Amino acid sequence: MLAAACLAVVLSSGCTKDNAGREDTAAASTGSPSAKPSAEPAKATERAEHIDGETVAEAPGGVDGEVIASVADARGNQAVPLEGGVRTGPVSIAVNCQGEGTLTVELKLVGLSFPLKCVADEVSSTYNQIVLEKADKDAALQVTAQSGVRWALSVGQ
Repeated sequence: MLAAACLAVVLSSGCTKDNAGREDTAAASTGSPSAKPSAEPAKATERAEHIDGETVAEAPGGVDGEVIASVADARGNQAVPLEGGVRTGPVSIAVNCQGEGTLTVELKLVGLSFPLKCVADEVSSTYNQIVLEKADKDAALQVTAQSGVRWALSVGQ
């Protein structure tokens, strides 16, 4: 789900979990060769983007470092200023969404942009971490989402 890294960004590849159990979906997962295909549709709670207990009514927890931005129960497009800007080093972003559509988070400073597919009946979640080699005291995230998509996010550094 993580799509882009530019100039000052170093991304680690592979899937990892943060302290709250969120998956970093930076790389595609591969199925086990011994897995049997199923004729039944997947249950909604089996989606990789679904984590039990997550909500859009509150900003997600579990970001690394100090929380420098958090938004809860938002709709549509919004610029999210990062309190005090960003320093060099790791920045983590946790996002939850609900409602039919796609939400995109962008950190223009480094050319980072990643989408999250949102569904009507449950909360979708993603967690991404990047390493910045350049500080920016005026850094902000841009969130783009259809008006029917509710979302929440937290940024830590």
